[in-house]
Amino acid sequence: MTYRVLIIEHEAEAGPGFFGEWLAAAGTRPEVVRPYLGEKVPAEVSAHGLMVLGGAASAWDDDGHPWLPATRALIRHAVASSLPTLGICLGAQLMTLACGGRVERGAAGLEVGLRPVTPLPAAADDPLLAGLPTAPRAVQYHQDAMTVLPTGAVPLATGDPYPNQAYRLGERAWAVQFHPEASPAIFHSWTAPNVAELAGAGYDRARLDAEVAAADAELRATWRPLAEAFAAVVARTPQPPPRHTPVFSP
Repeated sequence: MTYRVLIIEHEAEAGPGFFGEWLAAAGTRPEVVRPYLGEKVPAEVSAHGLMVLGGAASAWDDDGHPWLPATRALIRHAVASSLPTLGICLGAQLMTLACGGRVERGAAGLEVGLRPVTPLPAAADDPLLAGLPTAPRAVQYHQDAMTVLPTGAVPLATGDPYPNQAYRLGERAWAVQFHPEASPAIFHSWTAPNVAELAGAGYDRARLDAEVAAADAELRATWRPLAEAFAAVVARTPQPPPRHTPVFSP
């Protein structure tokens, strides 16, 4: 059986990245909805799992990105239904807002580049993060922060300057502030148009790109197990009767 994962993509520059390859190799079929191209976010997920990707939007910017209310509603429904769900960066922030937490402009400013993430004790027994090394590094690019987690959230990873880096909510929903899906090429596509902004925040864009590029093999080794673990959760989750909801494949 092929398990399907519905992916909400908020912009062309923030696609599934590594995860498209890794999920497919693990026996799942990514199905991408691109609301920025006018594709409709469904009211419910008919696939076997849900992934919500990152993007430059703020999680509350409904005027600039009018599909965000539907995306938050979809996440809320998925979490309540115990559907395997993974929110990445903006997706994590949307999950936080959708489920009663708080997201704000980060007081410490932009966090960008190859940064350490610290697993918390609960991660040792977590279905997705149990396989992390002691001191993993991840790609970061965000200036908003999850400041209050939803009630019942289990913190799984922390960092500096933003402590809420990963959490689990309910049985099968995860939020990660960092970008485990981002390849060096994707990261470069984010920094290239923002040289002045990065310099203003005290970052050297060329150095950021070089550090991420040099860590390509490390990033693959660190974060592929997370993608495979998510695919495994999708595969072993009891499935509801099949229903047809149109989705858009890559």
